[in-house]
Amino acid sequence: MKLTGPISRLFSTYTTTHKSERVAKNSISLNPIKELHAHLFRTHLYTDPSSVSAVIKSYALYPPTLPKAHFVFNQIEWPTLLVWNHMIRGLSQSEQPSDAICLYNRMYHQGLAGDNLTLIFVFKACARVSDIVHGKKVHVHALKLGFESYLFVSNALIHMYASCGDLVVARKVFDKMGDRDLVSWNSLICGYCQCNRFKEVLGLFKAMQAEHVKADKVTMMKVILACSYLSEWEIADSMVKYIEENHVAVDAYLGNTMIDMYGRRGLVDFAKEVFDRMRERNIVSWNAMIMGYAKVGNLVAAQKLFDEMPKRDVISWTSMITGYSQANQFADAVRLFQEMMAAKVKPDEITVASVLSACAHLGSLDVGEAVHDYIHKHGVKADVYVGNVLIDMYCKCGVVEKALEVFQEMKKKDYVSWNSVISGLAVNGFADSALELFSQMLRDGVQPTHGAFVGILLACSHAGLVDKGLEYFESMEKVHRLTPEMKHYGCVVDILSRSGNLDRAYLFIKKMPIVPDVVVWRILLSACKLHGNMVLAEIARNKLLELDPGNSGNYVLSSHAYASSYRWDDVIKMRELMEESNVQKPFGCSSIEVNGRFDGVPAFDNKNNNNNQALVPKFWDQLWILNRLVKVRSVMQLPDEGGKYLGTEFNLGKLWKKEILVITGTRLGRTAHGITTQIRK
Repeated sequence: MKLTGPISRLFSTYTTTHKSERVAKNSISLNPIKELHAHLFRTHLYTDPSSVSAVIKSYALYPPTLPKAHFVFNQIEWPTLLVWNHMIRGLSQSEQPSDAICLYNRMYHQGLAGDNLTLIFVFKACARVSDIVHGKKVHVHALKLGFESYLFVSNALIHMYASCGDLVVARKVFDKMGDRDLVSWNSLICGYCQCNRFKEVLGLFKAMQAEHVKADKVTMMKVILACSYLSEWEIADSMVKYIEENHVAVDAYLGNTMIDMYGRRGLVDFAKEVFDRMRERNIVSWNAMIMGYAKVGNLVAAQKLFDEMPKRDVISWTSMITGYSQANQFADAVRLFQEMMAAKVKPDEITVASVLSACAHLGSLDVGEAVHDYIHKHGVKADVYVGNVLIDMYCKCGVVEKALEVFQEMKKKDYVSWNSVISGLAVNGFADSALELFSQMLRDGVQPTHGAFVGILLACSHAGLVDKGLEYFESMEKVHRLTPEMKHYGCVVDILSRSGNLDRAYLFIKKMPIVPDVVVWRILLSACKLHGNMVLAEIARNKLLELDPGNSGNYVLSSHAYASSYRWDDVIKMRELMEESNVQKPFGCSSIEVNGRFDGVPAFDNKNNNNNQALVPKFWDQLWILNRLVKVRSVMQLPDEGGKYLGTEFNLGKLWKKEILVITGTRLGRTAHGITTQIRK
């Protein structure tokens, strides 16, 4: 199953630098204020607004002492506007900015209208809680008091409306301003960026340059971010040049955005140059570099950075796990996830989806089940994407009952959910259940996709339902308005071929409205080998060698077809033709999982016996855990030059000891490549 869904996040974490140092510094600076407060208390001036104003200001602007500011403020019978402003400002910066709005309303109803500073603090509070209703009311107050024309008030208004998503009013305020500064431009640019209006961001920056306003690091961060989302790489490069020419300071946030921009393009060398030049890095800087390396498949460099990180978060681990999974290094993805669990880092939905995908490819049922249990026990968000990967994992491991259980429990399903479970049922031999589920999908009003029809045609093929399969195929275009694709034509050829209707299959191929690809001809050749139809086998063989002469599988399949009819001379000719054409047959590889650890086992190479001698002992040592290999018989009587056989099949006997999972590959067992065989006590 091809995974769909968001697998990357852009700079969703940050670090606070030297927080403990700042707390200590503020504590020291408060000592004189505490002494002043004590003096005012002794001299009975603690209720005098003028005398206590400095105390309230200091207490209000330091979050731990904000309750003290409240206490002192409530002791004053008639606070002055300055005192009200200190409290509103402190609350607007606190963890409860809505309290600033409430305090402003209390002040307003007591007859104090406030000044430009009051309005700025309230607008900032409204922006933080996205309270556009109160924001508009206070905007009316600003108009009545004549403060809207003040530069800082207008900037605060733009920020408030942009933060609340009302860019129309924000732009109106901006356009009405007679005098603008950099904050005005940045406030609107940030608003457009926040609402994903990236084209407007670039347009606004262009207008800003026309008015000769010099950008700063905030401006450049948003503009480069917009370029990344729009894939405007030429503009992005010109922005980097602008930064260099205008000596714009590159802090951690701008640096991270530049690293991400280069990482999206696969230009990891440029990203690393930015990373190395950054004076201040945070965890996002490291994560961005790791994601960039993983994207281009340089997992050695990604792992090196990962190992050097001073601190890791869930994104760090997930980026590496996803990188290994996307590079088909599934065992490494599972290994790293196990290390993540040992490090007590809680995975999120993206982590578990990536590791479950790796488990599906490896056929690692035990690890997959453990991850599934972890999701339930630790409340990991199980969205539709995670549900789909669980279905895929269980189906590929042959545990269809669990896949159906996951499917039924999903509160929300998408087309991938239906396609995965239908295809999973089909390839695991549950054709009737696949057909029933497809019918249920139609009854529920879910529009079938191309993927759903692949699954249902596979079900018909495995069950030998020729007429039913052809009926579904014809309904694609007639009923559901879906144009069949190559994979659907291949499924129909498979349906006809498996049932022995080789002539009908060949006639169907000849009438296809699109040129058949090698997969279609390979399906026909495989069926010809099974049913002994050498006339059509040679037609299919010739087509394969014409369309894909460099694929060793075509020669091997043709050779097997001749061998099944005991045409040994033709077998030898096919092998000679393969050697003359210098076609290399890649080694197959099986793998064995013992106690969660995976080991690869290369297939035997008849030509390089010396290499085999080094590999075979390890292979047999691991297989000996099975206790008995009952007998070895030849798969086919295919003699090579030395009188040996080309392939062997192992029949695994009774398992006496520990539970073990064997994943079959090229030569271990007569199963399709990649299909998982479970051997359980």
